[in-house]
Amino acid sequence: MTALPQFMSREIWLRHLFSSQAAQDGGVVRRKIRDIDRFVGREVFLVEMRRRGFAVVENAGQFVIFCNREPIRRVV
Repeated sequence: MTALPQFMSREIWLRHLFSSQAAQDGGVVRRKIRDIDRFVGREVFLVEMRRRGFAVVENAGQFVIFCNREPIRRVV
């Protein structure tokens, strides 16, 4: 993934996120929560995830985004 400019619009940041190969393939991506808060805003981010039907989990200061509508099952 290419480096992000210091300032960008929410739309550009989200477009950048979902243009990643993993996201396009229905895979998993992760982003630091502080970056989401800084570039997009947590509530805007979560609204977009709900709109797309994607699951998001939080761990250790990161959001893990499942870029598909498959169910999540914790194994351990």
